[in-house]
Amino acid sequence: MKIAILYICTGKYDVFWDGFYNSSEEFFVNGDEKHYFVFTDSNNIIERDNVTIIKKQSKGFPADSLYRFDMFLEIEKQVLNYNYVFFFNSNMLFVDYVGTEIFPCNNFKGLIGVIHPLGLKYKNNPSMFTYERNKNSTAYIKKESEKKYEYFMGGLNGGSVSEYYKMVSTCSKNTHIDDENGIVAVYHDESHLNKYFSENKVHSLPTSYGFPEGWNLPFNAKIIIRDKVKVDKYFDKNNSESKLSIYLKLIIQMYKAIIW
Repeated sequence: MKIAILYICTGKYDVFWDGFYNSSEEFFVNGDEKHYFVFTDSNNIIERDNVTIIKKQSKGFPADSLYRFDMFLEIEKQVLNYNYVFFFNSNMLFVDYVGTEIFPCNNFKGLIGVIHPLGLKYKNNPSMFTYERNKNSTAYIKKESEKKYEYFMGGLNGGSVSEYYKMVSTCSKNTHIDDENGIVAVYHDESHLNKYFSENKVHSLPTSYGFPEGWNLPFNAKIIIRDKVKVDKYFDKNNSESKLSIYLKLIIQMYKAIIW
């Protein structure tokens, strides 16, 4: 089995590369061929037999996140040589073995997503999920009474190459349609991902595959989401956010849940 790994670490995010790469080599589908496609502007990351560098300048937040589907399309022809493909956020770190149990069967031809911690927290109240609620956005998710809702994190997803690139192509197209209409989805690529997942069959992995560092959850972590601020204070984007601002965000989220 051949697995392509997509990884973006532009700007200061290159500090996470060594930890991710080494932990993946130790814990992720040992015995299978893995190749890393790294989008970066860093000179500290070097190519190896199993690492291909795609030079990509940082455009800042949210552009680096919002337009990641465009990046993936740039290397589609190379990735077509693989059986499966996974995207990992730069601050992911394997802490336990992750093998072929992530696939529901030996000949899996679908998509894989990981339940967001908020998707776990509000699983009995999906109205609180932070879906895109702007009806003019291509990422808008309509409420349907008979539908089962899940909320997936944007930081880890994958599947068979054919199905994954159908998703990538659709999300890229929808992102640019929103652009043309002056719209940015509320949680950027994650909003578009959840839209696509809401309309297609997805194999859901539990939050143990995207376990926020330092959280107290009732299961063991397989992959942790490293606390970026512990690595570098540069990543503390909320250091000036007041408690009032945080409460206002929660109120807005609750209001949107009520009217959805």
